[in-house]
Amino acid sequence: MKISAIIKSCIAIVVVAFCIFLISAKPREEKTRVLIFSKTNGFRHSSIPFGIAAIKKLGAENSFDVDATEDSLAFNTVNLKKYSTVIFLSTTGKVFGPDEEKALQMFIHNGGGFVGIHAATDCEYNWQWYGDLVGGYFKSHPKQQTAKFIVVDKTHPSTKDLPDVWERFDELYNFKYLNPNVTVLIKIDEKSYKGGENGNNHPMAWYHEYEGGRAFYTELGHTDESYSEPNYLKHLLGGILWVSEKRL
Repeated sequence: MKISAIIKSCIAIVVVAFCIFLISAKPREEKTRVLIFSKTNGFRHSSIPFGIAAIKKLGAENSFDVDATEDSLAFNTVNLKKYSTVIFLSTTGKVFGPDEEKALQMFIHNGGGFVGIHAATDCEYNWQWYGDLVGGYFKSHPKQQTAKFIVVDKTHPSTKDLPDVWERFDELYNFKYLNPNVTVLIKIDEKSYKGGENGNNHPMAWYHEYEGGRAFYTELGHTDESYSEPNYLKHLLGGILWVSEKRL
């Protein structure tokens, strides 16, 4: 074989090898990543660590990664780029300064997802933008008791596997403000328990598109036991997956 032919063959082999290297070195597509935020400046729910553990387990089982923090400074534009969704797990009181508020707004405007769980409506009362995002503000609750939850929309991933009438024990919020521009998923039958104050139209879970992003809220989830309850976990997972879709 002529030297020129040998050189050409060697070059071809090197080129093929380099192409194979580039293909194998291509980074894997990153999984969806969500951030749990559970800072409290008011009542602190004992169920928070159970909620964090349950959501991390849901992530492991459904191919999304989960981080958790109570540091408000995690809400900055650089850090939030890593996440498709933020989950406010029973946050209470004033948790943000002006810079963190702006970062959350930008995150939503860029298609980010928001999930509010239980006391997320007992949070940021003086920031109406947040009240509209989460969909309401907590007013009061009677003693914990069993009640009937009426699933009014079963087309959503968070409710499609739930019974039409879902009877369960939890802490049951009354609301002093409700955003009228949400789609209600679950209402509570005030005749089934004592202490309801929102009448026949008493929503307990809802969702909506909001300023470029998506938001889902469930009032359920006060008790430690909620986070090992199959139906509740299906409900929560459906909400997380739905809000995350837009960012993907």
